[in-house]
Amino acid sequence: MKPKRDYYEVLEVEKDADQRTIKRAFLKKARKLHPDVSDDPNAEALFKEVNEAYSVLSDETKRANYDRYGDASGPAGFGGSSNYVDMSDIFGGGFGGFSDIFDSFFGGRSGHGGAHTRTRGSDMAIHLSITLEEAACGTHKTIAYDRLSPCDDCNGSGVAEGGHITTCPRCKGTGAVVQVQKTVFGQMQTQAVCPECAGTGKKIDKPCETCGGEGRTPDHEHLRIDIPAGIHSGQSLVIKEKGEAGVRGDTTGDLIVTVEVSPHETFERRGDDLYMSVSIDSLQAIVGTSVMVDGIMQDERVEVRIPAGCQYGQQIIVSNHGMPQVNGISRGNLIVMVQIATPTDLTSAQLLDLAALVAQRSSDVLYDKDIKEAASEAKKKHPRPHKKSRK
Repeated sequence: MKPKRDYYEVLEVEKDADQRTIKRAFLKKARKLHPDVSDDPNAEALFKEVNEAYSVLSDETKRANYDRYGDASGPAGFGGSSNYVDMSDIFGGGFGGFSDIFDSFFGGRSGHGGAHTRTRGSDMAIHLSITLEEAACGTHKTIAYDRLSPCDDCNGSGVAEGGHITTCPRCKGTGAVVQVQKTVFGQMQTQAVCPECAGTGKKIDKPCETCGGEGRTPDHEHLRIDIPAGIHSGQSLVIKEKGEAGVRGDTTGDLIVTVEVSPHETFERRGDDLYMSVSIDSLQAIVGTSVMVDGIMQDERVEVRIPAGCQYGQQIIVSNHGMPQVNGISRGNLIVMVQIATPTDLTSAQLLDLAALVAQRSSDVLYDKDIKEAASEAKKKHPRPHKKSRK
């Protein structure tokens, strides 16, 4: 197997290069090698290599591991922070995380077909998985993902230094042109996107070389997301202006984060209530007991008081020990379902005591039964006389 080339060598940058230099080198290489524009038969493999190099060197954590250990994941067994989530491949296809981003980048350029009409940046959506404990206490996650961000070299304008933006001479700034077609029914007029300005209504006499006049470039973004306590599975958080950047400074789209709460081995969530089971023996169920259980909050211990005569499957409600309400101060309930097991480790003396108790209870039951039967017989032999009704 052929060894991988050094990532700095792939991008042709020095080991102490800053992020801006690395990004410029990546864009230059990627634009040249993207399979949609390159005739090189090895373009796909080379683009993959460039993308892989950039995905590591653009991430400070991965780059530090790569510089120190020669591997972006660090040494064997290096787990990293549980609050860091790399999502840079969730939007990608065959070429990694930047595949779809570059498709949008190249497809939006006015020099590639003129079919681009939308200048507002697209919203982006991701799914983020957290534990039930994190949902209860609230947490934060730092995610890494790929998007089209404003170009650093032209500040998102798409205009190189010394260049100007002018009104498109063909569509007069409307972004659309009227096409006239002769048919058997006469002349038909249709409106189409202006091929000269790709629907923007503007022309740039000197476009930025880095972004090609788009005002945006593929980027590897890092973002901290604060997740509120009590969040429900399937609930979405909207992070404003963290989606795709708009063309030439137009409105940036939003990032929509849908939170998925993983199932828990102990608790089952229903609304803001938590359900769990505890097991006690039949003797404890008879006399009643108190059981300490771990709550959902960090270092929380909860006392569950089980009444005497508790039955199998009985639910004990512990108020205000469930999940917190989002942006609220109260909590749901902890509902404990009792499971009862027969003890099998009683000593001989304990078994004799229980046997005596059972015998006494049986005797008491028979005594009560005899009294009831005797009373019934007496009623039959000596019925009460009926009172005469008054006329």
